[in-house]
Amino acid sequence: MSVERRASSDVATRISSVLLIVNPAARQAAALESEATGAFTRAGVACAVRRTERAGHAAELAAACGEVDAVFTLGGDGTAMEVVGALAHGDVPVGILPGGTGNLVARTLGVPLAVPDAVASLLRGRVARVDLGVVEAEGAGARRFAFAAGVGIDARMIEETPARWKRRLGVLAYALTAARAIVARDRFAVRVVVDGGEEIRRDAAAVMIVNFGAVLGDLFRFGPGIEADDGRLDLCLFSPDTVGDAVRVLWRLSRRDFRDDRCLLYRAGREFRVETAPSRAAQADGELLGRTPLVARVEPLAATLLVPAS
Repeated sequence: MSVERRASSDVATRISSVLLIVNPAARQAAALESEATGAFTRAGVACAVRRTERAGHAAELAAACGEVDAVFTLGGDGTAMEVVGALAHGDVPVGILPGGTGNLVARTLGVPLAVPDAVASLLRGRVARVDLGVVEAEGAGARRFAFAAGVGIDARMIEETPARWKRRLGVLAYALTAARAIVARDRFAVRVVVDGGEEIRRDAAAVMIVNFGAVLGDLFRFGPGIEADDGRLDLCLFSPDTVGDAVRVLWRLSRRDFRDDRCLLYRAGREFRVETAPSRAAQADGELLGRTPLVARVEPLAATLLVPAS
């Protein structure tokens, strides 16, 4: 990602102490915690461990991190974003280890999915300053996101995927739910206002407000020119009419082919208001957060993250 090259610094020689915040409710949390602490020990890094006890506790632990060189998270995307949000606009970098089901943020940053490899990669990696999004949805307070917020297929994946599927299948469980929504041709009317001016109306299957353009280890890119450190967010609106349309859209995204298409629409901006009929569940970085209408805006260079060197 270009953000790592433009706004980064070498940190491999100066991390000697870290705080590791663990969500014990995450999949295989005890085993992954042992792997993480072992990796820090082998690297000669002092590691204090704190375990979350309730929603919001990760943010409290991060805010009270004290004199450490970095804070690491081991849990799902919700745990990671609590910590990133608590340390926003500060100088303590956050390293996100893959300890959840989807690990969307870790995957987006290119973090290895094996915890010992992730620790080693981030310790010898870089510090990157990146934008954050802030989203407010009906029935929920303001929440920061690193990757994307949205309604439609992405929110249905979070809302409707059974817990037993996630335990057995991991990230594949979300893909199966998404496939069901595509086959069912789940569409809704949407109105988006960009920066208080341009109004967009159409039927859609998914509306995403994106900060990072790449997903699943850069397997897909959602749109053209999407950068995580440009002081903007990007609207990606997908409107396939048929399963064939959906397959074509996925193929084009995998090929970085962003030519005009009746099923694709892109806009960049600093603030987006999204209304749907009927009201839809909304998500941010893999966590449900309320329903539409929602407003998403950018916080330029608010997050300080550890990222792999390449």
